[in-house]
Amino acid sequence: MISPDDVRGAARALAGVAHRTPVVTSRTLDERVGASVFLKPENLQRGGAFKFRGAYVKISSLPEGSDVVAYSSGNHAQAVAIAASLFGVQAVILMPEDAPRAKLDATRGYGAEIVTYDRYTQDRDALGVALAAERGLALVKPYDDPVVMAGQGTAALELIEDAGPLDTLVVPVGGGGLIGGCATIAKALGVARVVGVEPAAGDDTKRSLAAGERVRIDVPRTIADGLQANEPGQVTFPVVSRLVDEIVTVSDAEIVEAMRFAFERVKLVLEPSGAVGIAALLSGAVVDAGRVGVILSGGNVGADRFAELIQS
Repeated sequence: MISPDDVRGAARALAGVAHRTPVVTSRTLDERVGASVFLKPENLQRGGAFKFRGAYVKISSLPEGSDVVAYSSGNHAQAVAIAASLFGVQAVILMPEDAPRAKLDATRGYGAEIVTYDRYTQDRDALGVALAAERGLALVKPYDDPVVMAGQGTAALELIEDAGPLDTLVVPVGGGGLIGGCATIAKALGVARVVGVEPAAGDDTKRSLAAGERVRIDVPRTIADGLQANEPGQVTFPVVSRLVDEIVTVSDAEIVEAMRFAFERVKLVLEPSGAVGIAALLSGAVVDAGRVGVILSGGNVGADRFAELIQS
């Protein structure tokens, strides 16, 4: 378990390094969902996603000069690459062969070495551990690490500090690092209800909470590539099961509608994973939210892919 003080310590480590992303509101969104909505656009974070928070805090905790390896479909990859460059160390990133081109190109652009794998037939955890041992690298996991989880929780800490008290916090769920860290600080600051959102095809956390243990599913096929975890993390699941009140799911079509809404009415470009919180509100999956904060986790989507999804 991590504590609220761990999240506050991570915030101190990030001060002056991570962007303090703004709180954005929309009267149209409030009217559509019958709530007062406060959006935290982590698409405006360094690397285009919240992942920079956890990656930087983790690398800052390693012995000086430690080269690193990570595995990611894109956002954690970019975050680790940026953070590694800030500390002057090398980053090697395992990325799926079908990762979005924009994320592959950006990760290379930040100076990382990329090694690809097949996400549907190969075990990225095993590949990452093997590569770390082979090359003498420190493994920076995308979510299943208490230091990373504490770093991700700083997004909720900032949101609550800037927006004021919240009744509900809505957070995307992949492996559980973001929602675990956010729920830890949110509950300490008086948020009554923490709701996680998964793509309908990737409801491993929802199933796991219902079963009372981690449930593994096939790698989900969804446009929300950042939420394609097929099992909650071993470290994150106990935190999620203790602090998260509810998990809801949204369809790919509802995610696209949320992306369109964010672009047209809030002027934010979100990747599918980053739009699931808005999708949960617009679709009615989350109701009676009161003063609700929503973490918009990222915006790493290429222009062609964004246009293709919106047009579909």
